[in-house]
Amino acid sequence: MTFQELILQGIPSELPPKYNYPKDANRAPKRKDILSKDEKQLAIRNALRYFPKAWHEELAPEFAQELNDFGRIYMYRFKPAYKMYARGIEEYPAKTVQAAAIMLMIQNNLDPAVAQHPEELITYGGNGAVFQNWAQYLLTMQYLATMTEEQTLHMYSGHPMGLFPSSKNAPRVIVTNGMMIPNYSKPDDWEKFNALGVTQYGQMTAGSFMYIGPQGIVHGTTITVMNAFRKKLPKGDAPAGKIFLTAGLGGMSGAQPKAGNIAGCITIAAEVNEKAATKRHAQGWVDVLVDNLDDLVARVKTAQEAKEVVSIAFIGNVVDVWERFYEEDIFIHVGSDQTSLHIPWTGGYYPVGLSYEESNRLIREEPDVFKEKVQASLRRHADAINKHSERGTYFFDYGNAFLLEASRAGADVMADNNIDFKYPSYVQDILGPMCFDYGFGPFRWVCTSGKPEDLDKTDEIAMNVLQEIMKNSPEEIQLQMQDNITWIKDAKKNKMVVGSQARILYADAEGRAKIAEAFNNAVAAGQIGPVVLGRDHHDVSGTDSPYRETSNIYDGSKFTADMAIHNVIGDSFRGATWVSIHNGGGVGWGEVMNGGFGMVLDGSAEADAKLKNMLFFDVNNGIARRSWARNDEALFAIKREMERTPNLTVTIPNLVEDDLLKNLF
Repeated sequence: MTFQELILQGIPSELPPKYNYPKDANRAPKRKDILSKDEKQLAIRNALRYFPKAWHEELAPEFAQELNDFGRIYMYRFKPAYKMYARGIEEYPAKTVQAAAIMLMIQNNLDPAVAQHPEELITYGGNGAVFQNWAQYLLTMQYLATMTEEQTLHMYSGHPMGLFPSSKNAPRVIVTNGMMIPNYSKPDDWEKFNALGVTQYGQMTAGSFMYIGPQGIVHGTTITVMNAFRKKLPKGDAPAGKIFLTAGLGGMSGAQPKAGNIAGCITIAAEVNEKAATKRHAQGWVDVLVDNLDDLVARVKTAQEAKEVVSIAFIGNVVDVWERFYEEDIFIHVGSDQTSLHIPWTGGYYPVGLSYEESNRLIREEPDVFKEKVQASLRRHADAINKHSERGTYFFDYGNAFLLEASRAGADVMADNNIDFKYPSYVQDILGPMCFDYGFGPFRWVCTSGKPEDLDKTDEIAMNVLQEIMKNSPEEIQLQMQDNITWIKDAKKNKMVVGSQARILYADAEGRAKIAEAFNNAVAAGQIGPVVLGRDHHDVSGTDSPYRETSNIYDGSKFTADMAIHNVIGDSFRGATWVSIHNGGGVGWGEVMNGGFGMVLDGSAEADAKLKNMLFFDVNNGIARRSWARNDEALFAIKREMERTPNLTVTIPNLVEDDLLKNLF
């Protein structure tokens, strides 16, 4: 059968042979054995409902074995034999351009060059899944191939509930992931209900089909690292030869060494999983691989003396690096951590003193012991950071729940008031006041033709638009505009494409709409193929996350999730091609609510109207909320927008003098 025929088939008419699992694959961690006997039977019953009754007798023991071996039922037997990658949009069998574009995005998220654990349908973050199992993938692709412009596919945590009648102006797909009743949204609830096959963790852009590889956060990481050095160094002093120490090279965290190179420093990224480090090195995301501390110390000292710009992957534990650098009196200018501490007990963070293999054994066989080891490691990790901080290191929390989990482990990370952390999050110090409050965030696009020349053309279009906007930009955002223009000028040179021909660029509402309009005009003129617009959920409006995206909200509302919900609902009727809302992306299950969108530009007048309407709301919804929280930069931005947009009226806060409150209670 051809690729198109296999897509249209959905669940195959004949039972495929058993799957031979590739020995060199980067497997997902074995999940916790958490279900009772009755619950395991229910999990099998749930899994078998995708298949004809005649197959149940053969599949039941096979799925039971998967559940016992991996803690999940992935249905490996049903993984398609064709190669998984983003094909040109014309290769997909579909009745609408929009549906074909979504199929392309799904396959890109599962491309082995892009995905962290592709066999288990996990894109990044250790558990960020596109689907729970391969049956869901097959059905979803079949639905997309057959849907019309008057149908919407509704997806419940990876499960395609079905095609429902709608309208041409409605989203083609609605995605929810992990929408739990609040009292059932703790980490073990995810373990249990995911094992039952009734929910999943979609991370941020995995479950919404908008992941574009490590590039997806390179720009934001570059902005963060550049400005961390600006905060640390005297004005005019360059980062060359100065150290940025961090951890994590899997999935999103793999962006760090590339960002360090662009920022112009020495980056050391520790990674315990040798396969993840080797993959990033082979893809050109990190310059040097080192597997022992002596060699690392020698290489770093050489780089310091030569004021070198270089990225080094250390295959080992970052705690060892912090401690050894202290002993060697190696000064760390900027430090952070980007391990997946949103899942600390299931492979998101590996404790110092244990091998990678032994840790994985404990995760499965002795989870309580593993938890103790992780918490002891976090205490030791924090102690080492504190010592360096006393010497002048600028350490920031990278929104991966490091400080949150360290505090829960009893580490010395709390401020004197015992309420706040002693170290800021990068959103509090950098991205919040510099970017999000002004409306700047991670705008993304994918050239669905798959042609590099189309991406080159879009880079050129975006750069020209930004340069034109900058001519009349106020002083308050000149630095942001210049950084973004420099970024897009160098985007191709920095070789960030993995998988689809995609790009990320920080832009505000004006920039996003004007760039998108120019793209749509180029599609209409036949200069490029259709373009998919999206963004990271880590943005101005998309995410309510008290320890990351909304950590610089100080009116008490950072623990609410109204903004993210309004964002998705508002985008859905303003023109998004698909929308998604997730529990748990980025910093952990039950800790955050985040929403995203995708929009297909096909060169039509309808697309032009939708992009202007939707992109405006998608950004200004968040600026309005941030201005109501009394953030100065957001107040400036929303007042400026109301002057430019007569039909925008936003409630502005009346500011209260501090002295008025001092003696009230």
